[in-house]
Amino acid sequence: MKSKIYSYGRQNITWNDIIEVVKTLRSPYLTQGPKIAEFEKTIADYVGAKYCVAVANGTAALHLCTLALELKKGDEGITTPNTFLASANCLQYVGATAKFADINAKDACIDVKEIEKHITDKTKCLIPVHFAGISCDMEKISKLAKKHNLFVIEDAAHAIGSDYRNEKIGSCAYSDMTIFSFHPVKTITTAEGGAITTNSKELYEKLLYLRSHGIDKRTPDSWIYEMNHLGFNYRITDMQAALGISQLKRIETFKDKRREIFKAYQDAFADDERFSTLVEPTYSKACFHLCPLLINFKKVKISKDELFKALKDKGLFLQVHYIPVHTQPYYKKLGFKQGDFPKAEAYYEKALSLPIYPDLKTKDIETIVKIIKETAI
Repeated sequence: MKSKIYSYGRQNITWNDIIEVVKTLRSPYLTQGPKIAEFEKTIADYVGAKYCVAVANGTAALHLCTLALELKKGDEGITTPNTFLASANCLQYVGATAKFADINAKDACIDVKEIEKHITDKTKCLIPVHFAGISCDMEKISKLAKKHNLFVIEDAAHAIGSDYRNEKIGSCAYSDMTIFSFHPVKTITTAEGGAITTNSKELYEKLLYLRSHGIDKRTPDSWIYEMNHLGFNYRITDMQAALGISQLKRIETFKDKRREIFKAYQDAFADDERFSTLVEPTYSKACFHLCPLLINFKKVKISKDELFKALKDKGLFLQVHYIPVHTQPYYKKLGFKQGDFPKAEAYYEKALSLPIYPDLKTKDIETIVKIIKETAI
């Protein structure tokens, strides 16, 4: 009998989701219609922000944020090396320069003390990443940003549904803007898709016209439109918005299940010195997007590469989050090198992301744990 296949992440689609998408397919609007505004309001209401702009994906969301802040050549922004490439690339897109600050070993999020070491006269923006759904310490980051007159963009691609000090990530209580991603491996999905929340009317209006070719259509009932800015086609469709609205209704259920799975893994690996997991700070209540397992390869004979391949042969299609951004060839050409951010590099050497999605049953988790423990010897 062929063994069951497990991936690190997977979407959860119900008949209600499908029905909502079909309803939109049968409506007059497939794009630029009323579902997009409804989706935006649903997100804004859920996180407690004044405004929301839905976009094509999380990368587009980050790019639009840097454009809206008018970052340019000569400016610098600081983010974490333990993230997907887009968190740094969005700065490069507008001619600014991406800089990095090392992480906390316990939660793998950006270390506020490390951020301060890298602030210069050129620094204009901080991009903290809520890694795996765990919140960065936004109160401290906000204080640091105000001290140095910096913008803050929260990269919450992993963190829709997460809380910081009993407030939803995305409320922008400690930042100028927050971005989300709705890729299929994320907590809720619109297939591809993303969103930006903000409490600034000025930034909101900029984001709206930058999302759609820089066009400012001041008279909705007229055929006249004006392009006053160089924008992009970063729009999302009504079908995607319909799916997102339907998915968001289940987000608290998803959150409870993801936290339950994370705790089950923690308990299962707790008494084995070969393994450890991230430690969530007291100020965070994560809607876990990832469950990284940290493996002490000094205590096992198998290498990380060998383990990854052996687990795949046994049906565990895991992933590594992330190869430190500063070690990518593009960023090495900009002067970064191995050894620049030792905590992020040490984390990468140990990390493998375990399956975490709502369809997993207790029996599945037991099977996954058993396979890993029997293979990492």
